[in-house]
Amino acid sequence: MAEPAYLDTAQGRRLAYHLSDGTGPTVVFLGGLKSDMEGTKAVHLEAWCAAQGRAFLRFDYSGHGLSSGAFEDGGIGEWAEDTSAALAELTRGKLIVVGSSMGGWQALLFARAHPDRVAGLVTIAAAPDFTEDGYAASFTDAQWAALERDGQVEMPSDYMEPYIITRHLIEDGRKQLVLRAPLPLPFPVRCLQGTADTAVSTETAVRLLNHADSPDIRLLLVKDADHRFSDGPCLGLIEAAITEILDAST
Repeated sequence: MAEPAYLDTAQGRRLAYHLSDGTGPTVVFLGGLKSDMEGTKAVHLEAWCAAQGRAFLRFDYSGHGLSSGAFEDGGIGEWAEDTSAALAELTRGKLIVVGSSMGGWQALLFARAHPDRVAGLVTIAAAPDFTEDGYAASFTDAQWAALERDGQVEMPSDYMEPYIITRHLIEDGRKQLVLRAPLPLPFPVRCLQGTADTAVSTETAVRLLNHADSPDIRLLLVKDADHRFSDGPCLGLIEAAITEILDAST
């Protein structure tokens, strides 16, 4: 396995990444919360793009994978800074941004801030505003008390070890919400969502579909697909979504 390269950001963080040269638009993969760039979808898309001679970027946010920092020190805003730094320093021209789960929120934040860079978006079980609508909305009085007392609370996950949710993650998340104000996405958007996803609901996917302002936005619900969305048929659907955007942008 090739060793990653590293990018030092203006915020003093060191991000691990893999960048493949090729034609544009560059495909960028943004992973989920506590995921890293060695996940099935990221590695598969890298190989798929390489076979087409297309440029591709995957990287680890700070506190994730091989990048610097501790997960508990980060938040949606810091990871958005990481995304902006990686895409500004490592890519040129138009991008197709593929965001999985929390990476879907990151993709929307980047697209809102830099619409001129985006040829299209693909979201996979996108989780915009999850810190507010998921965690904060479901906290018990005891969990709120622990958050105030300890600065963090442990939350179970169906897909990995429990998450440590910090008060900073919740408070910073409130500054990054994308479903409370207009969300112009002036390019093709493809949203993919499994109906057996226990981390992100189909209602969230429909809410994003209805809220975003795009000339060409579509939601595909896949019966019985779970949050990982990484078996063979699901990977094929991601490829097809990217191909649709490539066709629309030529």
